[in-house]
Amino acid sequence: MARSPRPRVFLDTNVIFSGFHSPSGPPAQILRLHIEGAIQAIVSQQVLEELARTIAAKLPSAAAPVRALLVSAPPEVVPDPPLEMAKHWAKLVDPVDAPVIAAAVQAGADYFVTGDKVFLGKAREIAKSGIAVLSPRQLVEKLE
Repeated sequence: MARSPRPRVFLDTNVIFSGFHSPSGPPAQILRLHIEGAIQAIVSQQVLEELARTIAAKLPSAAAPVRALLVSAPPEVVPDPPLEMAKHWAKLVDPVDAPVIAAAVQAGADYFVTGDKVFLGKAREIAKSGIAVLSPRQLVEKLE
């Protein structure tokens, strides 16, 4: 029997940050699932830039572990989406966040994982594009 392909999981900045901030919660479990090869983590250039700023400002002690993850088990990095695609999503979410969901859709992710209540509140509308929006806990439970 052929093994099914790994789920493609687009990680919002807050999920990656939380995974390093609290090593026992669902975000950390998601990072471990990626490292173990159970899922394919995906991020956009914008997510990486936000992560670097957030780590520097709020958790500088995580800079080396984040670098180690990016070297030893890099996520798939997709380019930021075209402006027109981001504008489409800006009708539904904050224009600053619209490129993140647009990048997840453009990447063909199966799941967009976030702790952002706005994205989670718009999950049904976003799902029409073919991507499920889940909290970190929901993803971990789904994969168990």
